[in-house]
Amino acid sequence: MKKVLYFSTAWCGPCKMFKPVVQQVSQETGIPVTYIDADQDQETAKKYNINSVPTIVIVDATGGMLYRNAGVMPKGQLSQLLRTIG
Repeated sequence: MKKVLYFSTAWCGPCKMFKPVVQQVSQETGIPVTYIDADQDQETAKKYNINSVPTIVIVDATGGMLYRNAGVMPKGQLSQLLRTIG
């Protein structure tokens, strides 16, 4: 099963704008998203080489990275992405 990881930080302005969009798309598609604070969980952020936030990472059942996008994306694009993995 694939997982969607959303990396952000408490101080990141774009993260604050994008998180409600991610939450809405997650609810609309029924695909859960794991929210990770890159400052609080530095080990996971390092594992996925998170250098900027916000970043969406899609991983397979073993944790292998399948997709990665740094930065904000339009709601429609995010919705299409999540629907293709679901």
